[in-house]
Amino acid sequence: MPSFDIVSQVDKQEVRNAVEQTNKEIANRFDFKGSDARVEQNELQLTVFADDEFKLGQVTDVLRGRMTKRGVDARCLEVGNVERIGGDKVKRAVTVKVGIAAERAKQLVKLIKDAKLKVQASIQGDALRVSGAKKDDLQAVIQLARKAVTDIPLQFVNFRD
Repeated sequence: MPSFDIVSQVDKQEVRNAVEQTNKEIANRFDFKGSDARVEQNELQLTVFADDEFKLGQVTDVLRGRMTKRGVDARCLEVGNVERIGGDKVKRAVTVKVGIAAERAKQLVKLIKDAKLKVQASIQGDALRVSGAKKDDLQAVIQLARKAVTDIPLQFVNFRD
């Protein structure tokens, strides 16, 4: 029985490369000369530091741009609140979201069932497995998921015939 998985993942190496490129660009930009603007990475947890909120926004924009150029979807970035760390210095936590949350997976399963296609959808950890008798039905599920889900990046992997 043909099946595939719906997942939401990012390439960790590309995230690391994007952070390094962001730091390199910030070090070379004239408007950041003498400032303590940088991005630090701990696995999929990023912290953006800057001298004020305006520069913090600029660093975040550079990070988003670099992520996009490296092929990492910007929708996977969850930007936190601005925190003061002394004086005028500020920081912001940015989380790289991986996997489909349980609540969102339940909504996807309900969406697939409501479409009346002859497929079965089951939640498997942070992924969704869809199986059916016909490839055409599976392709219809892919099209449905692409149209319905716009807030998180989805990939369709592990196709088995």
